[in-house]
Amino acid sequence: MVAEGEDSSDVTSKDDQEGVQPQQQNQQEKQSDGKSSEFQTAMDTEEKAEKAVKVNGVGKAAAPGNNKASEEKGIAALAHSGSGSSKKGQTYVRADWLDLADLDAALEKHLSRTNRSAVASSRVSEKLKEWEIDPSKLILKNVIAQGTYGTVHRGTYDGQDVAVKLLDWGEEDTMSKAEIQTYRNAFKQEVEVWHKLDHPNVTKFVGASMGNNNLQIPSFERGTDGFVHVASNICCVVVEYLAGGTLKDYLIRHRRRKLPFKVVIQLALDLSRGLEYLHSMKIVHRDVKSENMLLDTKRNVKIADFGVARVEAQNPYDMTGETGTLGYMAPEVLDGKPYNRKCDVYSFGVCLWEIYCCDMPYPDLSFTEMTHAVVHQNLRPTIPRCCPSALGHVMKKCWDPNPDKRPEMAQVVRLLEAIDTSKGGGMIPSDSQPRGCFPCINYRGP
Repeated sequence: MVAEGEDSSDVTSKDDQEGVQPQQQNQQEKQSDGKSSEFQTAMDTEEKAEKAVKVNGVGKAAAPGNNKASEEKGIAALAHSGSGSSKKGQTYVRADWLDLADLDAALEKHLSRTNRSAVASSRVSEKLKEWEIDPSKLILKNVIAQGTYGTVHRGTYDGQDVAVKLLDWGEEDTMSKAEIQTYRNAFKQEVEVWHKLDHPNVTKFVGASMGNNNLQIPSFERGTDGFVHVASNICCVVVEYLAGGTLKDYLIRHRRRKLPFKVVIQLALDLSRGLEYLHSMKIVHRDVKSENMLLDTKRNVKIADFGVARVEAQNPYDMTGETGTLGYMAPEVLDGKPYNRKCDVYSFGVCLWEIYCCDMPYPDLSFTEMTHAVVHQNLRPTIPRCCPSALGHVMKKCWDPNPDKRPEMAQVVRLLEAIDTSKGGGMIPSDSQPRGCFPCINYRGP
């Protein structure tokens, strides 16, 4: 029925609304039931995750003493844990059940392994030159010598005992960029020759580094981390370590008693054979002296310190300048004239005298006095009367003022090998030299 004044359309609208309300209520009840079921499923899954966590040892209930397994499982749980949704295949882990300390430790180890692998891969990709060392394998220790062009440290390289010379030419203060590049290119060319040398009387060359700033030098005086980090322009040369020290120190220890003649010839032959080999490889040492010769534990001499050595130039005028050490320098070097490998022969002659006498040449002369006397007055060390004539003859030939008249080192080796040592002839100590009526007799030492 329709009341008076009511429109039939209004009555129909009300009936429709009354029919819709029960339908909406039924839908809400169904949604509520669905949510409850979904919540229950999530809770069930969460309980299962809790049990799995406790069994696997990820959370607080993890068994003690099994940290490694716990860390690995912790990473797995962290990787697979969801945001709380109930999608199929996901595992729910409550944050308050996770031991974050274990997860941090596991993650740190994982990243450390990853970083090491990345570093190793980068080193492989960066192809080192045949002679170039890996600075990470080099450990520098105490200083064992101070040279003209750098400092020598004892150290280890890849487990091998080595001597490490850090070459510092004062580039930053004394050279232009062009000069630095020229000098370093020349050094690089020489290093490429050095690493191919192989002779029992030449110090074994291990490798080099061209201006590496990753080197760390131990120091107890500087550096908060206990190291001094070298400048990037420093070059590094690594050679075998020889425990016998320098030939100079060995001769000083025998300055009073002198050396038996057999030992003199043995030391001289070692040095001459090493120089013969270098010259055959077109290498001029340019600083031959007893201080640059090393001894192993069996008293074998090995040539060292190639700090100023260079490949012999085709044109002798390309090799000029006062390169070497006073007392051992050839006249042409002192006079600033062109020179070649024969300057090494001259220096060997002085070393031969030094080995026999266990003394230093020209100890009382200044640089100016010695230079003038050697170049213009033919000054040479005085050969003792007790020295066998055959050995004295080798000395004189080696320090001839004319480089062209000096013998090749191969000839020097043959002359030394021909000397008879069975009858003695070593240097006689000054306090044991005979006195009396026969001062002209040439007495032979041990």
